[in-house]
Amino acid sequence: MFSLSVIGVLLTLTGGLGGSVFWWSVLWGCALMYTVSMGLWHSSIGLASCWGDFLVIDNFSFSLVSLTIMISSLSMLGSVRDVQKMGNKSVEFVFSVLMLTMVLVFCFSVSSLLSFYIMFEFSLIPILLIILGWGYQPERLQAGKYMLLYTVSASLPLLAMIVTVLVKDGSVFWGWKFFSFEWSWLVTICASLAFLVKLPIYGFHLWLPKAHVEAPVAGSMILAGVLLKLGGYGLVRVFHVLSLFGSLTISVIFCVGLGGGIVASMVCFAQNDVKSLVAYSSVGHMSLVLGGIYSNTEWGWLGCLMMMVAHGLCSSGMFFLASETYKSYMTRSLFLVKGGLVLVPGVALCWFLMCAINMAAPPSLSLWSELMLGVAVLSYSTLFALFTGTMTFLSGLYSWYLYSVTQHGQCPLWVRGMVVTEEYISYIISFLLVFILSVGGVLLTKF
Repeated sequence: MFSLSVIGVLLTLTGGLGGSVFWWSVLWGCALMYTVSMGLWHSSIGLASCWGDFLVIDNFSFSLVSLTIMISSLSMLGSVRDVQKMGNKSVEFVFSVLMLTMVLVFCFSVSSLLSFYIMFEFSLIPILLIILGWGYQPERLQAGKYMLLYTVSASLPLLAMIVTVLVKDGSVFWGWKFFSFEWSWLVTICASLAFLVKLPIYGFHLWLPKAHVEAPVAGSMILAGVLLKLGGYGLVRVFHVLSLFGSLTISVIFCVGLGGGIVASMVCFAQNDVKSLVAYSSVGHMSLVLGGIYSNTEWGWLGCLMMMVAHGLCSSGMFFLASETYKSYMTRSLFLVKGGLVLVPGVALCWFLMCAINMAAPPSLSLWSELMLGVAVLSYSTLFALFTGTMTFLSGLYSWYLYSVTQHGQCPLWVRGMVVTEEYISYIISFLLVFILSVGGVLLTKF
């Protein structure tokens, strides 16, 4: 509630302050909110509590609220050179990021499925404004159209189910059970389709690489760090509500998700764009989250939360480094981006750390989340050992491939004559994310 109050006060200052003053005040305000939220999370003050019939906070949602605030502040810090220093509508940009942050905080905190659906759909507006307003290329219009059509069309069955429940029973709270439906498989598909597209699983993922390639650095960081977690969060909540443990429909979705994760990991090797490769790696990691949710085990749900937090931090850092690479080479093509160790050795170190965490190197949080999700998937069925083993191997392989291709070799001729200045913002963001992921992994070794 303190975070929401501070965000509301910052929004009222939009008309009174302008330029760099407003930018840095909002940035430090978000940093303060993140510090307070982590203190409350560590001391367990205010967890599993509710305010009226609208907001409910528990351990699962509180961690994602803290992740939202942190990624939003880092996205603004990473956009200082592109937006704030260039005078590229900085006030409108801050307002869009703040509006998206507020919507996501409410989305992870509401107690009603209808309220969650409203916030879930409303989050498309600010991220669409960020992509269309501060994107790089004219193809951002097509990327925004893909994202809008995929998300809205897939969520229409969920809306129909919510309206049916409201007309029949008048309640759609998270703790309510849908026992009155006769066709449980149809209810499962209607409730899960919107979140499977947002996660996304392979087959419903085509909007994700397009949106990432055309989005600015802040859009890519928030999209990968927070918005993809809406799918996992919604599946966790709806899975308990549906009470369809072990149904045939769940098993089919389970198999499709894990099989799609292997295909997405293999598709990474066919990409020639850095951002597109990182986006497809997100599809592979989120398939493990799907397996942890549908495994119906405590380790699966805890591993799901840890994977969402670890992936949100790691993927946002990799997208930020991809944007920094674009500023140095003026291209993101893997055929042209070479010799990063010679050109910008400091950023090359950041690439090495992020790729190592992306392949779940110890003692990062990603390692423990993949281990817990692997055990949860094997507890569902030992037949999936091949799936999880293949995805883990391919994850390490394409992370090593991304680092070796971009950082080794000879620099292109047009880059050798350029004076490349290493920005300290790159080091601050990268090492902050690495520090959080490493500390989280070290702390887990003590338990």
